[in-house]
Amino acid sequence: MPKVIVTAAITGAVNTPSMSPYLPITPQQIAEEVVRVYNAGAAIAHVHVRNPQTGQPATDPDLYREVATLVKQKCNIVLCFSTGASPQSSTAERASVVAALKPELASFNAGSMNFGIFPIAEGISSFKFEWEKEHLIGSENLIFPNSFKTLREYSQIFAESETKAELEVYDAGMINNIAFMLRRGYVRKPIHMQFVFGVLGGMQPSANNLVFQYNSAREALGDFTWSVCAAGRFQYPMCAMALAMGGNIRVGLEDNLYLTKGVLAKSSAEQVEKMIRIAKELSLEPATPDETRQILGLKGLDKVKW
Repeated sequence: MPKVIVTAAITGAVNTPSMSPYLPITPQQIAEEVVRVYNAGAAIAHVHVRNPQTGQPATDPDLYREVATLVKQKCNIVLCFSTGASPQSSTAERASVVAALKPELASFNAGSMNFGIFPIAEGISSFKFEWEKEHLIGSENLIFPNSFKTLREYSQIFAESETKAELEVYDAGMINNIAFMLRRGYVRKPIHMQFVFGVLGGMQPSANNLVFQYNSAREALGDFTWSVCAAGRFQYPMCAMALAMGGNIRVGLEDNLYLTKGVLAKSSAEQVEKMIRIAKELSLEPATPDETRQILGLKGLDKVKW
């Protein structure tokens, strides 16, 4: 049967502890969630880390190393580390995890954008930690910077680390950015992209937009592997459409805190299980981590630094 790569985004840097009691915070909690999604059928875990005391998004490579070391003792899932972290973080801070740990796969944001999460604050009556409110409302006047200089510098760090870039595409112009990077040799084929929908400031989630993004990328880039994720309630329908189009999918508490309307997911593993049930109804089987390494051309777990 055809295989589909299922990624689980474990904790992210958008949602805050006040939004769900199930959001993993500490390295131990994050690692436990990674093992859960592996057991549920995910082949990749997309990992952010947080300050263990406050839950604030962090970039410390030592926190990533702790998560990765705990996971490696339990399973061989592919770890995709985030270089997005928080828009407030510097480029050097965001890329430090790739330089230090040399993972098989890491996120590579393909352009700058307004990254608006401030409307979320309107639905929260009280916050557990002081940083949360400003984290959300401050995004009204915040640009997530990924300049062409940043893209060049990132590509050098990825190349030196032999880390494959998961190119995060939030809007159509970012496809043109990737084409430019290919022409300049900053990135090389085969490439892997994640089409991201539903973030305020990026492309809205719709069937037309997914088809448009896919067709535009084919025209500009040729062949590639690809996946889809979407924020909030659009997670499941957009992922289901990606499955029908032959793509791969990402779910998890980073993107959506709910299992169904009004019901919080207690784990990203519940969302993985839900999407795998849908995939199997379409005669699709989840790829294993080692099958995923072959599909994406990853260097292997023996070449990472943890």
